[in-house]
Amino acid sequence: MALDLFSGIPVSDYAAALLWYERFFGKPPSFLPNDTEAVWEVAEHRYVYVVEDAARAGNALVLLFVDDLVDRVSGVARRGIEPAMRETYDGGVNKMIYRDADGNEISLGGVPG
Repeated sequence: MALDLFSGIPVSDYAAALLWYERFFGKPPSFLPNDTEAVWEVAEHRYVYVVEDAARAGNALVLLFVDDLVDRVSGVARRGIEPAMRETYDGGVNKMIYRDADGNEISLGGVPG
């Protein structure tokens, strides 16, 4: 059974969010379904999208668990975005929490190698 996953992030200012998420992901969107939505494929059949929806902006929680956490965090930092918070869990799992202009939380988690 094939499974595609789309995780949505509502934003109040689509144009500003588009620029921020391009910096965060280090690339332009994979596709633009309409004038107020941008989609990034973050892994095969797994997508994160931003959509202009001011009424719901600022309430998203997205975690991308990756096997190359140090490289990803370094890449995001090189593009000018630093984590708002860092958390460490049992077993050496780290979580780097980033927040966009609306306060939406998009995090990178993993075990540093």
